[in-house]
Amino acid sequence: MIALLIGAGLALLFALVGTPLFIRLLVRKSYGQFIRDDGPTSHHTKRGTPTMGGTVVVGAVLLSYGLTHLIMWMMNPDSAGPSASALILLFLMVGMGLVGFLDDFIKISRQRSLGLDAKAKLILQAAVGIAFAVLALNFPDPDGLTPASTKISLVRDIPWLDLAFAGTVVGAILFVLWSNLIVTAATNGVNLTDGLDGLAAGASIMVFGAYTLMGIWQNNQACGSPREAGSGCYSVRDPLDLALLAAILSAALVGFLWWNTSPAKIFMGDTGSLAIGGAIAGFAILSRTELLLGLIGGLFVLITLSVIIQVGYFKATGGKRVFKMAPLQHHFELQGWAEVTVVVRFWILGGLFVAVGLGVFYAEWVVLL
Repeated sequence: MIALLIGAGLALLFALVGTPLFIRLLVRKSYGQFIRDDGPTSHHTKRGTPTMGGTVVVGAVLLSYGLTHLIMWMMNPDSAGPSASALILLFLMVGMGLVGFLDDFIKISRQRSLGLDAKAKLILQAAVGIAFAVLALNFPDPDGLTPASTKISLVRDIPWLDLAFAGTVVGAILFVLWSNLIVTAATNGVNLTDGLDGLAAGASIMVFGAYTLMGIWQNNQACGSPREAGSGCYSVRDPLDLALLAAILSAALVGFLWWNTSPAKIFMGDTGSLAIGGAIAGFAILSRTELLLGLIGGLFVLITLSVIIQVGYFKATGGKRVFKMAPLQHHFELQGWAEVTVVVRFWILGGLFVAVGLGVFYAEWVVLL
């Protein structure tokens, strides 16, 4: 618990102090956001606002995680160092962040709303996702637990939903596909949500807060732990270190949100949204709560569905629309809601989804107790 407090405190400090310094650098280099002409007209005033703020979040997370383990080692040389699970998750977050950074840089340098073409972006994301999935099936601990499992999970691995039903190789291939589906869904969900000042950052803070609580609980109720109660124990590799990383991410986003809230002084850009989406997907896979992500990240699911419905209905009806504009947050803007009103109400929705997800997580343990 001391490590969690140290890590979160450092991340908050680094993001709070680092973000305005990064803003000055971007302003000096004239790296500002390019606004789409087909977006809400009220957003045109945001043109030129510094972007790529996700760089600060990623940097704050890496620094805080490394320094926290260094401090804990100095306090106790026998303390556990960085875990395989956390390092693999950081690989996914940084890898997706780099794809987003490249996308942002192309937009800024060429002053257009489109960065990487869809094919190149998909290939780069797939490469990072495949590498993550392969790594996650390796590095067993002394008990034989690997960071990820070929079993599909809800609150824990579901024994009869094992992707390795036809052999180890087939299971590994199916897991890579399943993992990439989760990563693609999460990164796109956060990316689509990042359309209003502070919306994606605020919603993600609550999601990472949930994974912090779940990691602590899984550690306390780990199979073989003296604190284990009943048969509802958890077989998760490195749950406490994952909780530390989730707390660091949540705190870093709080520090960033200070500058990203309306009127935003900086946007997270694709650098931030892809990195955050990758991290969320990584937590779902490594904490063995893959299907539960649909509830915990319910706001991202809702916003993504609005785009799918809008595009599908538009094509099926030859030009008709369900919403005034998609993603969903822009529909309510065009309905006359103030941007801050939309953001706060969507935060409330996101919080409710997180609360329900945590309720399901705890209720399942109570049933098995």
